Amino acid sequence: MMNEPGTSTDLPLQARLEAGKRYYWCSCGLSRSQPFCDGSHRGTGMNPLAFVAEKTGLVSLCVCKKTKHPPFCDCFCIVSREG
Repeated sequence: MMNEPGTSTDLPLQARLEAGKRYYWCSCGLSRSQPFCDGSHRGTGMNPLAFVAEKTGLVSLCVCKKTKHPPFCDCFCIVSREG
């Protein structure tokens, strides 16, 4: 069982989302399909975050898992290192 999510990078990933479509954001950091869930969390006690895109277009999705506004990148990992 994991207590903290793993991280693969501090850089957000750009993803093209479709309005009204449901997505599953990886919250554990283990997915090989970052930033989306591929089921690798099974057995960790963590679950993906389901969300529905509000509009069609490119967004920055968090991969470091430190964002305060999941699934979207808020650059918290970069700001916290500088602070």
